[in-house]
Amino acid sequence: MRRTALILWSSAVATLALDQWSKAWVRQHLLPATPTDLYPPLHPVLSFTYVHNTGVAFGLFPRLGWLFTVVAVVVVAAILYFQRMLEEEHWMLGLALGLQLGGAAGNLADRLLHGAVTDFIDVNFWPLESWPVFNVADSAIVVGVALLILHMMLEERAERRRAVAVTTVDDGQA
Repeated sequence: MRRTALILWSSAVATLALDQWSKAWVRQHLLPATPTDLYPPLHPVLSFTYVHNTGVAFGLFPRLGWLFTVVAVVVVAAILYFQRMLEEEHWMLGLALGLQLGGAAGNLADRLLHGAVTDFIDVNFWPLESWPVFNVADSAIVVGVALLILHMMLEERAERRRAVAVTTVDDGQA
């Protein structure tokens, strides 16, 4: 298996496993809508609040859960299709897509199996005092998108450098 594909699949499987394990633990051990401090010294900053999210990330658009199920299926299918085209040296792209694939699959599994996504990470510090509750899958998707943007910026920068180098070589030969 190519290195980039291995990174993509490893990160997707690890993300999906951690996401599903953490949500199962929350559903089994926490009461809905009741903030819980698993580690009291972190209470002012972090608690766990079990909520059912029928919308998209961070509780947005709660009445459009069906649409986000369709979007998740499309995202998963697109990543599965395009992963075959990844170039070997683009490990960061493999990681970014793997995190997004694992996160999308995790939230999709919740929607299909439970009718809503299980959210539980509740942060409360400036500037996030009223930040919506989220989960591992949401975090993986956000980090994956950030890595994708970083990859695109680095590739654009490298392409500009290559263009300058070609122009310099062409000017030197004339």
